[in-house]
Amino acid sequence: MDPITSKIALGAAGAAGAEPLYVEDVFSTYLYTGNSSTQTITNGIDLSGEGGMVWIKDRNNAGGGDGRHVLLDTARGVSKALSTNLTSAQATQTDLTSFTSSGFTLNGSTYFGAINYAPTAYASWTFRKAEKFFDVVTYTGNGVQGRVIPHSLGSVPGVIIVKRTDTTRNWVVYHRSLGATKYLALNLTDAEVTSNQQWSNTEPTSSGFTVHDDGSVNINGGTYVAYIFAHDEAVFGENADQSVIKCGSYTGTGSNGNVINLGWEPQWVLIKNASGAFNWALYDNMRGMPDDGSGVAPGLVPNSSNAENSLYPPVIPLATGFRIDGNSSLTNTSPNTFIYIAIRRGPMKTPTDATKVFGIEKLTGSQSSPAFRTGVLTDMGWARRLSNGSYYGAGVGVFDRLRGDQGLATGSTAFEYGDSFVGDNMIGFYSSAISEDIGYSFRRAPGFFDVVAYTGTGVARTVSHNLGVAPELMIVKGRKAVSVWAVYAGDPTQKLFLNFANATAADSTFWNNTSPTSSSFTVGASTPTNSSTGTFIAYLFATCPGVSKVGSYTGSASDINVDCGFTNGARFVLIKRANDTGAWFVWDTARGITSGNDPYLLLNSTAAEVTNTDYLDPYSPGFTVPGTSVSPGVNNPGDTFIYLAIA
Repeated sequence: MDPITSKIALGAAGAAGAEPLYVEDVFSTYLYTGNSSTQTITNGIDLSGEGGMVWIKDRNNAGGGDGRHVLLDTARGVSKALSTNLTSAQATQTDLTSFTSSGFTLNGSTYFGAINYAPTAYASWTFRKAEKFFDVVTYTGNGVQGRVIPHSLGSVPGVIIVKRTDTTRNWVVYHRSLGATKYLALNLTDAEVTSNQQWSNTEPTSSGFTVHDDGSVNINGGTYVAYIFAHDEAVFGENADQSVIKCGSYTGTGSNGNVINLGWEPQWVLIKNASGAFNWALYDNMRGMPDDGSGVAPGLVPNSSNAENSLYPPVIPLATGFRIDGNSSLTNTSPNTFIYIAIRRGPMKTPTDATKVFGIEKLTGSQSSPAFRTGVLTDMGWARRLSNGSYYGAGVGVFDRLRGDQGLATGSTAFEYGDSFVGDNMIGFYSSAISEDIGYSFRRAPGFFDVVAYTGTGVARTVSHNLGVAPELMIVKGRKAVSVWAVYAGDPTQKLFLNFANATAADSTFWNNTSPTSSSFTVGASTPTNSSTGTFIAYLFATCPGVSKVGSYTGSASDINVDCGFTNGARFVLIKRANDTGAWFVWDTARGITSGNDPYLLLNSTAAEVTNTDYLDPYSPGFTVPGTSVSPGVNNPGDTFIYLAIA
């Protein structure tokens, strides 16, 4: 090993006997608000033990800094910062004070980039060093052409980004799709440049990369840092057979529907038009990559200090990749070549703690954004007004990250309406709300819950999902046209409607008489689930041991103890009589599930919550339906009831 090259040992993804690594172990997008004081960012990434890099950007340029991108890493030390939009040498900073086993800590913002200035909004992206994902290497140049710089990525790099740290130089980028005869500059808009002065016309290997004698990569006595990204190594996940990062390319089409297949849904995408002199474009799903009809997304530009801006067109995540619409020089001009780095959406690990994936808040007064501070990163939010029983006059307002600032109402067939989801935070959703509202946060996670957006074809088709198990409850709504809420509840020959109190009815067109699988569900030619060119959103639920339970029970005149496999009872219960008419009832512990009266609300109605009934009781393994619950339609003798319960 080169004695003047410093590296930190990497975690070995997929190594024999090693604990499984998931994308949430090695990468995080974390949004925070500066406080001009001390604060701890807990994103679950072990930087002090494993090493890595933190990239921070002031989203609005409203702080005391100059809007620069700030990059810090464990190889150079916590005090040394670089900026992708600048060519300057590394500078000393004191705003980020330490790398920890679960993130990093911040001090009062003093100078460099102002990465903790109150009340500025910041985005941070953390990359942990791990074999077959990411590595950081520092070295001192010797001016020797064809010099090999060793790394510990454990695979052939997909992207290498090198910056000279002791003086002014461009950020030099190798991308596997362009090859070692070309390079890009991360701080510039320039198109790809053909040259042997950077990579010595030599492709990198699983143990090293080659540099020439140019000052940007290997001048004698110069100091350098290299950020090294893997490509498509299937060693992550429970069975060590899934990839979490891809470095690829695509050809622009100049029109809607340019689909880039990854095999999974991305959460972070960096794109550059390699054929032309255009900006780099950076997207992530926390700030938003919505398919909301606006034609734009909140992007950032690594080669610029500009504030977060609406970039056209957006990167729209799909279950197996992403889609680019429109004709933009940034992302889709025909027939230009575009290179990208994409990182898989998490979490990949099946949850065991329901409080990490589901949260409730009942407001006792008006609250500013986020209105519902449930403590859960929200991929789908439900908001319900209790005093008058409706959100927008139609029951529960439904919002989700994939659709962005668009709402739907469970008690209505109306198409989605413009609203303010405000999911760009780590603890809740929505812009503002009044006293007595209640909010539910659902986080997407394997085995528990997933969200899928798709476009109809008018003929039977399968739709990919990432639930990881076969969904047991599916709720589908047309987005741009008047449409019922179609519900699958375990039988592909039957249908229910969320916005009606109807009984199940036979129908071969909704689900094409085909049961869903662990990777897809099927829709027939029915207008509510698959009209030609119609756009749809699907919410998928499953039984996740100790977290959630989808099931059914038969009513009786006696108490029914419903065992969901929980230990501390259910925090949320949804019940619907399936074989006859009956409302969609919802109970939760924030409003009260006790041995006495338990308030319930209805998904299919604008009626205010009912507070003077005792139709549900606590039961440690799940919940109890008392024999007194005959009248509201949750325990009628001989009837079948379906339910969703969350611990």
